[in-house]
Amino acid sequence: MAGDAVVVNADASQVYADLAILSARPSEEEMAGIPHRLFGHVDGAEAHNAARWSDEARGVISHAHDAGKVPVLVGGTGLYLRTLLYGIAPVPPIDPAVREAVRALPVADAHAALVRDDPAAAARLNPADSTRVARALEVVRSTGRPLADWQQAREGGIADAITLTPLVLLPPREWLRDRCDRRLVQMFDGGAIEEVAALLARGLDPDLPVMRAIGVPQIAAWLRGQIGRDDALEQAQAATRQYAKRQFTWFRHQPPTDWPRHTESLNIDSIKQIAIKLHDTLLTG
Repeated sequence: MAGDAVVVNADASQVYADLAILSARPSEEEMAGIPHRLFGHVDGAEAHNAARWSDEARGVISHAHDAGKVPVLVGGTGLYLRTLLYGIAPVPPIDPAVREAVRALPVADAHAALVRDDPAAAARLNPADSTRVARALEVVRSTGRPLADWQQAREGGIADAITLTPLVLLPPREWLRDRCDRRLVQMFDGGAIEEVAALLARGLDPDLPVMRAIGVPQIAAWLRGQIGRDDALEQAQAATRQYAKRQFTWFRHQPPTDWPRHTESLNIDSIKQIAIKLHDTLLTG
């Protein structure tokens, strides 16, 4: 079956050419001659996003189908998958003046403003989530309509046009936390520091997604002499664990309830079992 598959990346960090190590992008050996698409195809100077990825993924999936191959999407960026399957809200471009004013607000002030302008969104969002609070506030201020209204008018999804066989991997939390910690050690020893040094040498805008990817700010702070190496490692490990926790929660609750969840421990010896389970699911789905 491997020869009939095309692996399609659905991880927001693995799209960047600059983050082979810190994004845990598959190596040539791991790809084992199987076509892999949308891995490392974006320069870090570009701000890639869910809408662009969705357009790219639709093209890759269509090409795979035309070639008689099965596209296998892998990755943990839920927003990317949701955008591809169910479409994206057709929000008009945000007025730059509105965006600048909103993004300049402290998150507490932005949330307080959201309580006034879009109370439903304010109740739904974590008051400390600066990115989502700012987005909801700038949308309602720029368009005059709450973000939820736009989201109800999603367009461009392919869920109704394909046969989907999903499988959500939910390994034990303690196992996952330990693996995250050990993987960061391997990254620090295996080229991540050099990756960040190369990014800093380019003088990129610190607000670009590639510069905010987990591990980059922490290593950058160490390279600038602001913290020690051990501190950078501990902070990167903590950020990774926090992100993994959010991913875990999202994939437990956000995908449809009929998506099968695999909760057994995952390690290098169980990859074959996962492949077998996915193959069996394809046959019976």
